[in-house]
Amino acid sequence: MGGMNVDFGQLFEKLLLHSLVAHQKGDVSPPLRYIILANPCAGGWTIPKRRAANLKALEEAAAFAEKNNPRRDAAVVSIPALDEADALCENGVLNTKKPGVSYRLTQRLLDIIKVDDSSVFYLIICAGGDGTSLEVQSAIYDAAEHLLPARILDRLAVLRLPFGTGNDGADGFTLDTALRLLTHPSYIEKNPALILRTAKETTVSGAKGPFTAFNILSVGLDAFVTHMTNKMKGKLPGDSYKLWVDVASLLYDKIYHVGYLDIKAFKDNSTEPFQTLHEKALLLAMGASGRRCYGSQNWILPDARNVCIVKQMPLLKKVKLKGQFKEGTHSNLPISILFNCDRVEFMGDNPILAQMDGETVLLQKDDFPASISLSEKIIPVLHTT
Repeated sequence: MGGMNVDFGQLFEKLLLHSLVAHQKGDVSPPLRYIILANPCAGGWTIPKRRAANLKALEEAAAFAEKNNPRRDAAVVSIPALDEADALCENGVLNTKKPGVSYRLTQRLLDIIKVDDSSVFYLIICAGGDGTSLEVQSAIYDAAEHLLPARILDRLAVLRLPFGTGNDGADGFTLDTALRLLTHPSYIEKNPALILRTAKETTVSGAKGPFTAFNILSVGLDAFVTHMTNKMKGKLPGDSYKLWVDVASLLYDKIYHVGYLDIKAFKDNSTEPFQTLHEKALLLAMGASGRRCYGSQNWILPDARNVCIVKQMPLLKKVKLKGQFKEGTHSNLPISILFNCDRVEFMGDNPILAQMDGETVLLQKDDFPASISLSEKIIPVLHTT
């Protein structure tokens, strides 16, 4: 692990010195400060074959970037150290040791940017799974909710590298694709967050909301798959998510009763729903936009529509149609309802799991009505020109 971090940090230093990322389209590249947040338990670090492939992709990207003119300068941000039980810095890479550390390090970086009135551009590189990206973006969202000045977000971006298992919220399913955002011209584009709110701020199960996601927020069968995957991490070899996709159809109806959900969909700030549904829903998923996937590239939102509801169906039909949800060819099926909205409210009589980019919470009858909504466009990510 140590040798990999040395190589990783040195190669990134070379790559970023020749990167083309800027504040806006056409900007002359300003001075750059960056931090690399790595989860050393993520598969991109621990699985030898993936680790070797990632190192090769980084070597090739760094070599390609040297064709670009160098920036004025690029350097690691010096952040006040956390306790060594939380994170270990090695050659510019911050190895986080437990949940919540990436969130707190992002908070500290934001504090540094607040008092920096120069033209320096800041970049947060997430070298973990969806959990690391979730923590970083949650810290930015929470700061924005507490009136973080817009000028801060205009000088900051997040790069989400695919070092985890699913990588559905990453800026590319492979590292070479994600690194093109550095080797080729790119600029900041702000994305919304997804917010799950329940009837009370603290759910019956004791979890405190509201809850945030930045890729897809959903309730139902897929949240059950996520929940079981999280429970089995470290106990099963390989990608346990794929295993649970196969067995969830057999177990879900035995553990959770699939009852009717009353669903209302709203656009903009309207108080009147444009669509009202009463369905036995196997799952309800809402994305920060359309054309999004989860669970190792299952294309639940295959087109521009950002909401998908799947009706309950017999077991054999679930097994038969599983491949269509993987490929994103389910949108015209009678059991699928897809549309665009800014907020969806739902309520039912039975417990149901919700998942937020890989984290889960159990909702019960007294937690309803609940809603999933889009925030303002807050999270600064990189986008190609």
